[in-house]
Amino acid sequence: MIDLRSDTVTRPTPAMREAMMRAEVGDDVFGEDPTVNALQEKVAALLGKEAALFVPSGTMGNQICINALTDPGDEVICEAGSHIIHFEGGAMALLSGVQPRPVQGRNGVFTVDQVREVIRPRASHFPRSKLIVIENTHNLAGGTIFPIREIERLAAFARQQGLSLHLDGARLWNASVASGIPLHRYAEYFDSVSVCLSKGLGAPVGSVVVGSRDFIERAHRFRKLYGGGMRQVGILAAAGLYAIENHLERLEEDHAHARAFAEIVAESKHVSIDLATVQTNIVVMDLRTQTTADEICRRLQEKGILMIPMGPGKLRAVTHLDVSREQVLQAAVTVKKVLDEAE
Repeated sequence: MIDLRSDTVTRPTPAMREAMMRAEVGDDVFGEDPTVNALQEKVAALLGKEAALFVPSGTMGNQICINALTDPGDEVICEAGSHIIHFEGGAMALLSGVQPRPVQGRNGVFTVDQVREVIRPRASHFPRSKLIVIENTHNLAGGTIFPIREIERLAAFARQQGLSLHLDGARLWNASVASGIPLHRYAEYFDSVSVCLSKGLGAPVGSVVVGSRDFIERAHRFRKLYGGGMRQVGILAAAGLYAIENHLERLEEDHAHARAFAEIVAESKHVSIDLATVQTNIVVMDLRTQTTADEICRRLQEKGILMIPMGPGKLRAVTHLDVSREQVLQAAVTVKKVLDEAE
């Protein structure tokens, strides 16, 4: 099988497994796991923040940050297709008692003017606008990169309005490699950032949250409340360290593979792909056929290709370190053929 469902399906390499086996461990709840501490220090330094916290998942990382930066009854401004709205189980309402204020962006990007329009007036009968969340890269938009200049403008406006900023940077590694903009340059505008280790970097589990020392102290408490306190977890942190040190620069390969895949599949008359959005390792395809995305995925699976529907008329393919260029090209030809045969 050629698995293009997600970059979360990556498996630890033999060298990563070796690093995990050799990891020095301690009790992380007591702050005594040296490998976790090394990972946290490394990620904090890469992103230019004072401190970091290793957490089990990206959803937990995002929700910890939302909880730490808001109060119940507040409102969170974010793009309408954001991961925190669609793929985190309504967690911000359940865990933080806050509601989203969606803004319809273009390719996952929204502007200062759009935020200005949805800021709530200061009155007791309105929820309080408190936090802006940016997703970079943007999953549903096809792995698009949020422009740094727009981030700068949003950050300046947020400071004027007394709003906090969180960056859902699950695939920030991809944005940095594709744009050439350092991780710390993206992160400097945000009160908190979450980055994922188990997607393109290929670690088996884990994300890291970064911010000021005071913020991470508060975040640490929420991790405990959510049940995210872990013990001898250096065996997992070691995978994250190995991934950062060995798999970061190779993300360029995934981006090139996604582009090659998109260019081949786009030749089918039964699909529409905006090639301008193929900026990293995700390809989103809009079907131009009566055949549903579920049915297309079923036919592809019969031919050894795994992909997922993103709605009745939308498909997604994600390239990653477990698929070679040859496999990606083979998959693209097969996908085009299946699409061409659709009704």
